[in-house]
Amino acid sequence: MELRTIVMRLARNPGFAEGDRDRGYTLIAPLTSDGLIDEAAWRDSKAECTVRAFAPGELAREGRLGRRGHNWFFDYERGETEDDEPVFKLEQHKFIVGEYVTIRDEGDTPLVYRVDSVEARR
Repeated sequence: MELRTIVMRLARNPGFAEGDRDRGYTLIAPLTSDGLIDEAAWRDSKAECTVRAFAPGELAREGRLGRRGHNWFFDYERGETEDDEPVFKLEQHKFIVGEYVTIRDEGDTPLVYRVDSVEARR
């Protein structure tokens, strides 16, 4: 199983007419050959499946990729759920450059991000 480094940047959204290349996420996760999250591989490598949220003028937030039932989320504080960011139908998203992913931010606002790069983890 090979982990991938996936960079997603804010796409066009309300309040961001042109998107924002300086706002986004770096996700480390295993992918299938067609770009979907490999759930079986994720189970075997949970500790290595991390997320880093970045935005101008803010400290980067470090967390992990988690799952509760059928719902995937970014977890920044273990044991706390208030800071979790749900990722809408993550299991259906193809992490291929140019595809889009919807993530609910800490204010529960859904924002769309564009997959900017997918590379083998070094």
